[in-house]
Amino acid sequence: GSVTNMFTSIVGNVFGFKALRALRLEDLRIPTAYIKTFQGPPHGIQVERDKLNKYGRPLLGCTIKPKLGLSAKNYGRAVYECLRGGLDF
Repeated sequence: GSVTNMFTSIVGNVFGFKALRALRLEDLRIPTAYIKTFQGPPHGIQVERDKLNKYGRPLLGCTIKPKLGLSAKNYGRAVYECLRGGLDF
């Protein structure tokens, strides 16, 4: 398993539901047996920093989902603006 898979299973797209005005996950308890199934990342943050050549600051990422109803042109513009604004990935 992975932390990403676990969170996807727990909340999935709940945070993207239009019917919800606000939502906050305040507590999460993970059974010890489940935690033991996580092997950890294959490498550390230094490898990621080396790949991106970014040091001395947080790495910033974003996912712009097509479900937002953007045209291809506007989708491309949104991605461009995010990267132009300083996102790393």
